[in-house]
Amino acid sequence: MTALLGPSHIAMVAKGVSAIVASRDAALRPSIMRAVGSHISGDGREVTVYLRRSQSEQLLQDIAHTGEIAVVFSVPSTHQTLQLKARRATQRPAHDGDLPVLQAYLQSMVQEVGQVGYGPQYVAAMLAAPLQDVVAVSFTPTSAFDQTPGPRAGAELCSPPTSPSSPTPQP
Repeated sequence: MTALLGPSHIAMVAKGVSAIVASRDAALRPSIMRAVGSHISGDGREVTVYLRRSQSEQLLQDIAHTGEIAVVFSVPSTHQTLQLKARRATQRPAHDGDLPVLQAYLQSMVQEVGQVGYGPQYVAAMLAAPLQDVVAVSFTPTSAFDQTPGPRAGAELCSPPTSPSSPTPQP
């Protein structure tokens, strides 16, 4: 299987940017929640997002029943946005091994959200999550879309860029 994401998209997600997770129930009613962390494998074939169980009950239930997930990753200062979708997401409780990922994500988001004027206390409150309340949701992306505002918004990514220096389209 060919990876959907090129190096620039993998780097953007790996950096630790805003992540909003969504799914739907059998009646097509959507559920949505902000992730409190994320991780992507170096080859872009496995993505994990972290959700607070206490805030995401419906979303986690929808993912468990349908397997379907959509995640929007967005850079707050530029609105560069990538949407990933999958049909076989799995869940597990977070454990101590996830702490470095969650801490790195928090530090990155402090920097990212700080660029648009919000302080570290705001970000810490927004992403606060006791480990025993965190669920890791992992998936292999089956489709990816450029959702950056501008002429390519909504365009499906069919294959990764041909070189690591290929720029991601900006508005």
